[in-house]
Amino acid sequence: MAIVVQKYGGTSVGSIDKIRYVAQKVARRYKDGDKLAVVVSAMAGQTDRLIELAKELTPRPDPRELDVLVSTGEQISIALLAMALKDIGVPARSLLAHQVMIKTDDAFHKARIVDIEAQSIQKVLDAGEVGVVAGFQGVTEEKEITTLGRGGSDTSAVALAAALNADLCEIYTDVDGVYTTDPRLYDKARRLDRISYDEMLEMASLGAKVLQTRSVELAKKFDVPVLVKSTFEDSKGTMVTKEDRDMERVVVSGIAYDKDQAKITLLGIPDRPGVAASIFNVLAQENINIDMIIQNVSADGKLADISFTVSLNDFDNAMRIVKEKGDELNARDVLGDTTIAKLSIVGVGMRSHAGVAAKMFNTLSREGINIMMISTSEIKISCIINEKYIELGVRVLHDAFELDKPGGQVG
Repeated sequence: MAIVVQKYGGTSVGSIDKIRYVAQKVARRYKDGDKLAVVVSAMAGQTDRLIELAKELTPRPDPRELDVLVSTGEQISIALLAMALKDIGVPARSLLAHQVMIKTDDAFHKARIVDIEAQSIQKVLDAGEVGVVAGFQGVTEEKEITTLGRGGSDTSAVALAAALNADLCEIYTDVDGVYTTDPRLYDKARRLDRISYDEMLEMASLGAKVLQTRSVELAKKFDVPVLVKSTFEDSKGTMVTKEDRDMERVVVSGIAYDKDQAKITLLGIPDRPGVAASIFNVLAQENINIDMIIQNVSADGKLADISFTVSLNDFDNAMRIVKEKGDELNARDVLGDTTIAKLSIVGVGMRSHAGVAAKMFNTLSREGINIMMISTSEIKISCIINEKYIELGVRVLHDAFELDKPGGQVG
């Protein structure tokens, strides 16, 4: 008897009819004999509606109270799904984060899972019930409600699978797997049968919306096999798993892009030890994540310019903080740019194949696409470009690396 964790996103439970459909899907798996824990997101649009209510009251809602508010979306969906399951004869029990004991730190709205006490959910499964668990939620040691950030239900599901030592974690969503790029942007995009944890981690962190980054980190850390499938289509999906030799043969596996980017530049700040640290320390205190960073030093070595990128959601707050810090440092100016996007290529095969960066840059250059910033790792290359060129960039790189062909460009 296998232990399986399933996760259904907001679009999968976006209406009563869809909840009934999901209940039938869960029932079929239950009748196969598997022990099932089902993690559910809020109904599509519910979290946004709750955030809008908060912002009608105040432009900067208190983070603690905002988490109390938005966590109610999952409470609604798990109760409805549990009712739907019981209605068709499947024993089920809805469980909130404090009942499962999904323990987190106290970073409201961006909390990280510290531990899951699996005994409670294990008892439910051992009793022959389907455990319907609220995704996205957590609870601190002080019993404060927290949320895990956008896409946090993916992380809830993988963490629960790890805690239960589950045989498989199935992520059901509105797409039928992981594609070489966004199929809505380019019709030549191809679904991948398998992708490595490292590749999926890079794709997720670089803008691919299929899985939340932290869910992939946990899957890799605890070796949880993750199957990404469509709720409403019968397809094999994409297995996120360990890297193997066949994966290494493919130079580039996918193209990712992210329009949720903004750039901040400090001009003319002192070039001395500790200055950059003082800037990024104050941003870290506000839980603002920094992505790409470049620094240019003047010819005389006295002044420097620093540019870095943040998410659009953090831009206004980051600009306020950086302007205050810029005044302290007598910066010549602080500039912001919200018209940028990040374009990336990903592939474990890049470790053993030369010339990948040159091919990427030459391809973009031929289309007149200027590169503002560059970041690399062993298996990815990312560029910041003007947002208006992102669709063109995706298409020309997808063609250049022959990603429409099974296996892509093989070295």
